[in-house]
Amino acid sequence: MRLKFFCQAMLIAGVLAACGGNNSSTDNTAETSSAVSVESSADGKVVQTDVVRKVSTTKSDKDLTTAQSLKEPESSTEVTSKAASKTTVSETAAPEETTTVKETQAETKAQKSEVKEAGEIGLDPSWQYASFSKINSGKSVLYKPGENGNGITIAVNAGHGTKGGSSQKTQCHPDGTPKVTSGTTKAGATTAIAVSEGMTFADGTPESTVTFEMAKILKEELLSRGYNVLMIRDGSDVQLDNIARTVIANNVASAHIALHWDSTTADKGAFYMGVPEVDSYRSMEPVASNWKKHEALGKSLINGLSSNGTKIFSKGRMEMDLTQTSYSTIPSIDIELGDKTSNHGNDELKKLSKGLADGIDSYFGR
Repeated sequence: MRLKFFCQAMLIAGVLAACGGNNSSTDNTAETSSAVSVESSADGKVVQTDVVRKVSTTKSDKDLTTAQSLKEPESSTEVTSKAASKTTVSETAAPEETTTVKETQAETKAQKSEVKEAGEIGLDPSWQYASFSKINSGKSVLYKPGENGNGITIAVNAGHGTKGGSSQKTQCHPDGTPKVTSGTTKAGATTAIAVSEGMTFADGTPESTVTFEMAKILKEELLSRGYNVLMIRDGSDVQLDNIARTVIANNVASAHIALHWDSTTADKGAFYMGVPEVDSYRSMEPVASNWKKHEALGKSLINGLSSNGTKIFSKGRMEMDLTQTSYSTIPSIDIELGDKTSNHGNDELKKLSKGLADGIDSYFGR
């Protein structure tokens, strides 16, 4: 009898196991084991007193594979996303890097062609005629193009601009002879104002301000053409009289150009101050050895200005006995670019600078 009961209990356990086995075929596999306790009642019936089912949550190899498969797409997506992110960053950074490189290259190129300040130059007391100067504590500044220089130095002299210049007088001629023409100082005088204050334009602008603006624009034009530029006055004021300016130019530059506007009110146009046709003056040194060079430079400048549309006064020349010409040992000209009623706006100054630079090119055969 007990054997019968035992067989029945085993049968029930098998059924339960089979049910658990069916569940194991699902995706969420759970391994189930069951233990059944049975007792027989007094009337011989089997009574199930307890069924204990133990469910193991241990996943099968299939489950693990499935779980990994589920995770792999996420991981792949994540990797792809990261890769895309990196690619995007890389693609974004690349143009920036390229731009940076290009900018660096452009800056390097600009630095090569950038104007280099070569240094300040003062009056050396040992230079010829330096002892005739009364105001000479200031400095001129030499500029050189960064590349493609032609080795020619042009002294650009912004007229006037020396505080206290009119309170000092210097000797008109190295040999002490009197002036042969009248200008700021009358003919017959043996001394002249060291540096005059200059006139004032009709709009109230001081001539010294305009000559300095002209000098800066001309400097850039000349540097762009490969010339070195000696800025005789590189600011609103320089403590150098006309003799000091001339002597510095004599010893540093290839040519000397002083920028001025005339004091008349007729808007008469540009002209240069020519060497007076007076034998005594033209036979005096250093005029005797250089006056032809002065005249040739003056004519070249006027031709350059005329070709660029600048109005020219008369034949572009007016005789004048100047301190500058009297002490110059290099080609040297005082150029009057108009008068107190002439246009001196920025565009006009640029046009004048091109005309002057063209004249300089012509003089030096460039």
